[in-house]
Amino acid sequence: MKTLTLLLFSFSFTLGLSGQITDTLPGTKIMTLGVFHFAYHNLDVVKTEKKNQISVLDEPYRSEIIAISKAIEEYNPTIIAIEVTPDRQHQIDSLFLLYKSDKLILGKNETDQLAFRLGKDLNLNKIHCVNDFGKHYDNILSIFNDSIRSLRFEDYFLKSRDAIYGKPPTGKKVTGIINELYEINKPDAIRESLAIYLLNPFKYEEEPGDFTGVDFETGRWFNRNLRIFRNIQRIPHTDDDRILLIIGAGHLNLLNIFFDVSNEFELVSPLPYLEKARNL
Repeated sequence: MKTLTLLLFSFSFTLGLSGQITDTLPGTKIMTLGVFHFAYHNLDVVKTEKKNQISVLDEPYRSEIIAISKAIEEYNPTIIAIEVTPDRQHQIDSLFLLYKSDKLILGKNETDQLAFRLGKDLNLNKIHCVNDFGKHYDNILSIFNDSIRSLRFEDYFLKSRDAIYGKPPTGKKVTGIINELYEINKPDAIRESLAIYLLNPFKYEEEPGDFTGVDFETGRWFNRNLRIFRNIQRIPHTDDDRILLIIGAGHLNLLNIFFDVSNEFELVSPLPYLEKARNL
C-alpha cells in the first residue's frame, strides 16, 4: 500500500512537469469514422423499428456507401480497425480472405460494407478487431446477481432512459447515409452524446452518498472505451501509417478525446471526405 501511494503521488507530481515538454511528438494519423449500425442489430439503448430501417443493399444507399468508400480511399488508410472483439479475429480474417477472393457477397453490416470494401480496394492484408465491452467493479456485479437490487436499478435505468430519449426510445429513419454520417461525426453532436453519460443512471445511488451509478458507467462506458483505445495501441503501427477506425458514433465522445490528447496519434476528421463523397 505504501508503494502504491508513493507511485500515485509521483504520477501526480509528474503531471505538473508536463507543460515543460515543448517538442511535438510525431503521431500516427487516425481517422475515426462514426457510423450507425447498418444491419440494425438493435443492441443499443435506442432501438430502430422495422418500419424505420433501411437496406444498405438497395439504392440509393448502396451507391452512397460506394461513394463514401471512394472518398476515404484518398486518405489511403494502411490499417483499418472495426467494432468487433479480438476473439473473433480469426473469423474476420477468414471472411475478408473470402471477399478478396471474390467468394463472399457483402452483408449489410458496416464491417462488410465499409471495412471489407475499402480493405480489398486498398489491397490490405487484414482488418483489425478492437472492440471490448468493458469491466465492472465487484459492487456492480453484485447488483446484477441480486434480483431485487437488479430490478430496482433496472427500473431506474429504464425511467431515466425514457426521460432522455422518449418512450419508447426509437431511432429515426435515415434519409441518406452520407448526410447521416456527416451529422453524427460533427464535433457538437459527438460532444453532446457524452453529456448523456453524466446524467442518469450516472446519478443512481443505492444508498445516499454512494457511487453506484458512477461505478456502473465507469465499467459500461469509460472502461470500455479505454480498452478499445488500448486495443488500437496494440496494433503494430509507425508514424507513417494511417489508421481508419470504423465504429458506432457514440464511442467517439471518448475515443476522439483520447486520440486528440495522445502523443501517439494525430486525429483526422472524416468530415472533408464525407463532403467529397456527396459529389461522387
